Amino acid sequence: MRRTLAAAAAFGLAALALTGCATASAPMCARTTNPGNLASLVQVSGDFAKKPTVDISSPLSPGDGQFVDLTTGTGTEIVSDDQLVGLAVDLFSAKTGKEIVTAGYGSTGPTITPVSTWVQTVPGFEAALKCAGEGTRMIVGLTPTELGSSTASLGLAADESAIAVIDVQKVYLSRADGTPVFNDGHNLPVVVLAPSGQPGVTIPKTDPPTSLVVQTLQKGTGATVGDKDTVRVAYTGLTWADGKVFDSSWGSTPASLSMTGIVPGLATALKGATVGSQILAVIPPSDGYGSTATGQIPANSTLVFVVDILGIDATQ
Repeated sequence: MRRTLAAAAAFGLAALALTGCATASAPMCARTTNPGNLASLVQVSGDFAKKPTVDISSPLSPGDGQFVDLTTGTGTEIVSDDQLVGLAVDLFSAKTGKEIVTAGYGSTGPTITPVSTWVQTVPGFEAALKCAGEGTRMIVGLTPTELGSSTASLGLAADESAIAVIDVQKVYLSRADGTPVFNDGHNLPVVVLAPSGQPGVTIPKTDPPTSLVVQTLQKGTGATVGDKDTVRVAYTGLTWADGKVFDSSWGSTPASLSMTGIVPGLATALKGATVGSQILAVIPPSDGYGSTATGQIPANSTLVFVVDILGIDATQ
């Protein structure tokens, strides 16, 4: 019987590091599979991103860390545990071959969630997802240890293994990966990046510009942001007057911004930019919050944003 309560919730929301890999624009991620006998004992058919037909020669006892790619994706690679991904997963009992739970297929597509959430839910996904590119379909064998605490919620016995078919439908960048662009920074903020990509911003001791200033610090090669898109970004926002950070997404889940729901100056700065780019925007009060104080932002503030464009959500 298909379980769609606790188990499905865990998969719908689904921390271990996935490090040492590069982004898709500079592929250096060494993906090594451990297929065992999965490819011969698990038959998968159907189109990518659509619920597959799966036939398992059960009972099956997968070994530790076994997974095999059926389709090798060439898109953005999973390189860190804080990356956002959209995974479609079909999970089966290795003992009986019966489906246990499925998530992420259908017209609405998969839930976008950090890799770390999936790994916390199913520890065995760590090795399987490492360096997988967008567009990958894989079979993953999961021992009871690799299933972790999810075993009970999935209705499996403590010693029971599972088989997962995963479609990596969407992978967002972990940081901007574009080509650096030279800009004339006279009397504009200076941006210096930490090894993680997090920006440090120094604001000059001068009066701010009176009109919107937008500079592309890194030029990405991905899709172009439209005026009605929802974009996933890593950002830092500061007020020019005191140089203090009033908000930042670094160190937490990347932000989801609707282009129709942000201040006009930021929308103008992001429109037409490409995924993988890093944008500096200096926004005068007329294009920001004007004479209204908002949270930690005083009235009539000039705002400074540094924004990494990590991806664009699919239109539903």
